[in-house]
Formats: sequence, structure tokens, C-alpha cells
Amino acid sequence: MTVLQGMTWDHPRGYECIVAASAEYARTTGVEIRWEKHPLRAFEEAPIEQLAAHHDLMVMDHPHIPQAAEAGAFAPLDGHGHDDALAALAAQSVGVSHATYAYGGRQYGLATDAAAQVAVHRPDLIADPPRDWDAVLELAAEGRVVWPSNAVHALSSLVTLTANAGAPPASEPGVFLDEEAARGALEIMHRLAELIPEANLSQNPIDVAEMLATSDTFAYAPLSYGYVNYSQNGFREHRLRHIDIPAGASGVAGSQLGGAGIAVSASARDLDAARAFAIWLASSDVQRGVYYDHGGQPGYAPAWEDDRLNDDSLDFFRGTRATLEGASVRPRFQGWPEFQNRASVWTNQALRREITDDELLRRFRGAAEELLTKG
Repeated sequence: MTVLQGMTWDHPRGYECIVAASAEYARTTGVEIRWEKHPLRAFEEAPIEQLAAHHDLMVMDHPHIPQAAEAGAFAPLDGHGHDDALAALAAQSVGVSHATYAYGGRQYGLATDAAAQVAVHRPDLIADPPRDWDAVLELAAEGRVVWPSNAVHALSSLVTLTANAGAPPASEPGVFLDEEAARGALEIMHRLAELIPEANLSQNPIDVAEMLATSDTFAYAPLSYGYVNYSQNGFREHRLRHIDIPAGASGVAGSQLGGAGIAVSASARDLDAARAFAIWLASSDVQRGVYYDHGGQPGYAPAWEDDRLNDDSLDFFRGTRATLEGASVRPRFQGWPEFQNRASVWTNQALRREITDDELLRRFRGAAEELLTKG
């Protein structure tokens, strides 16, 4: 019996779904995958090549792909008998999710989980949620808005708002954001930060989803990575509805793309078996079947268009599809993970008024010249 070792992230959306899918796969193929779960910070605290050296399969975030490919940590999926399946998956991509796992003309992963910053609200508390930023700020002034704006997610929101203003990040090497667009985005963020609970400045999307799902005080969050689990019946006391982000200069385009994908380690003990499982996991029947039914958030269009899944999740997929289709991609430079670590902290400091916006943009310039030039 073939036994493979996998690493994924510690949440039902990242763990329970893949364990259930792997059990089904073992029953039909005899290939067993044993999964370890780690907090998301584990992917930031250890080099991706070190993690890959100890696992056959990994569920991880797409910005690590350039670094992993250059280091030879992941095995390409193309050129090994799966090219027809890969072409079909590329055609089924939600937005550019699938393409973010490609690098240098090779496919190093599959977008088995698609996500971007979206808006989320309690439909039992607010029937007509805000659709633009003026309405968001009006509702926030009433004390009804929350916003995950810890370090990582403050930076995510800055990227989303700047891209929505027509200036996607890293349009040229050595430059992170258009500073005029960034200043406009920061103005919105500062105004919002003054109206939300101070605790939000230390919280992530799961923290905010818990606030919305378990209390009647707050009704809406304008920018938060969507978690389909909170839209399903029985996951928490109250269900959340996910919708497109507030419209700006580019409509609902520009939201920073997130999600997770499966990759095969270059040192996998059985590369053929690992590749076959990855392709199977991304297939339509699996994504909209066992994967979704055990807490997964599918990454490909057949699942996003599935009537059963949308009926089960308050139209989570249809309700946010326009945002996903227009999402912006984080810089594709090898130095991005390190840049993101630094820039996230600085952005949160700017929201807390610990540094000025001028200082924030100055730090961005220096770090971008250092890190966003190769790859």
C-alpha cells in the first residue's frame, strides 16, 4: 500500500475536507495520505523548501510558488500524463486562481480552494447591505461594522482598494503601489478604522466572522476573506451571507486573491501517486462532493456554479463570483513573502497612527527596491 504524507492548514476548510477526501481516495485506489495540520504562520516561519522536504503533498498559498519553483521544492504537474486534465482545470478556473500556481511555464499546483476579500453580512439583521463605500462608512458610524485589520489583512485591504482604484500592485519591478492610489485607499481605511472596534486592528477574518455569527451587535464587514463554512446551516448560531465587495472606481474588481492550492513535493516518495491525487482532488465531482460536504471551499467553476452548493450556502459562490473574477494577484516575485511580512506590520502601524502615511510609503519604496525585483 502506498502511503503519502501531507501538510495542510489548521481549519475545517483546510483540514477536515481533505482528510475526508483522502479517505475516499484510499478506499478506491489503495493510496493512503496522512495529513498533518499546522497554523498558517507555519508557512511564514519556515522556508517552503524545508517544509516540502518533509512532506509529499502540501496545501499552501499561491504567493509561495515562485520561491518554491526556483528552489526546486515542488514538482511540476504538467508533462506527466495529466496535461488534458490540467487544460480542463485551466478552463474551469475561477478568475485567475489556477494560473497563480504556474511559474516559468510549468504548473506547480492546483487551486483547490478559491477565495478573495469579499463583503459579509448577517441577513437577519440587515436586508440591504452597503454596496459602496459611502454607505459602508454610514453604517460604520452607527457602530454596526467590523473589519479584520490585523497586520496581514490591513495590507490585503490596502492592495484591494488600490487595485480597485485602477492601480494593481507591482506593475513594474521594484515598485509596490502607485502612491496616489495608495493615499486614496489609506484615507478610506483611516476613516473606517476610527469607526470599528479597536480590537479589529488585531483580528483576522475568522475572528470577525465569529463576531458576526455569535452577536447581534454587528451586521456587516466590507473586506474579509470569505469562509463558506459560516454560510452553511449549523456551523454557528447565525449564518452569514457573502457578497461582492463595495463598489469603487473599478466596480467590484481589484480584491486581493487568496485561497489555497495543493502542490507536490519534488522529494515525494512516489511522485506519480502524489500527482494523481492532486489531479483527483481538483476534479469536479470531488470538489462539489466529498470536499465541499466536509467543510471545503472549492476552487473551480463547476462547484461554484453548482445549484446544490449555492442553495446550501446562501449563494456564497454566485454572490461573490464577480469579485473573484476581477481579483488582483499579489506580486509574483521571489521576495514577496518577505516583503509581505514587513509591509503588513507597517500598514497596521499606519492604521494605528504609530507611523505616518508618508513614512509607510517611504518604507514600501525601500523594501520594494530590495525585494520585488527578481522572479
